[in-house]
Amino acid sequence: MPQLDTSSFTSQLFWLIICFFSMMFIMSKFIIPKISEIMEQRQRKIDSYLNKAADFKQQAEAALLKYQDALAKATAKADKSLADTKTEMEQLISSRQNELETRLRQKIKEGEAEINKGKDEALKQVRAVSEELALDVIKKIGITGIKAADIKTALKDL
Repeated sequence: MPQLDTSSFTSQLFWLIICFFSMMFIMSKFIIPKISEIMEQRQRKIDSYLNKAADFKQQAEAALLKYQDALAKATAKADKSLADTKTEMEQLISSRQNELETRLRQKIKEGEAEINKGKDEALKQVRAVSEELALDVIKKIGITGIKAADIKTALKDL
């Protein structure tokens, strides 16, 4: 094997050192700076994205706070409106109920008056019928000398 030949060790060692340092020079002057520049650009881009994400997060949190505030205001407004409507409806119901009670009392008074009027008329008719009936009964019994005026005065006492 030629690698193990000791007479070529010096020349192999010489070329190894030259190749190593030339590769090291090429790497340090051309390749490593490009790689480090790419890595720095990449890190700057990642940092930029992280900053944008943090800004978006702050905007989202601000929007959420605005939403929650608007929701709380809307809920409070709706509750107030509901309470106002409830109070208004209770007042309306109360006034309508009072109006209805007044109308019912009036109708009851009218009905009672009508009933009393009908009762009075019925009593007058009953009195007239009972006067005629009493007179007919007395005539059929054969009692004479009692007049219709006497029966009327007798029934007035009842």
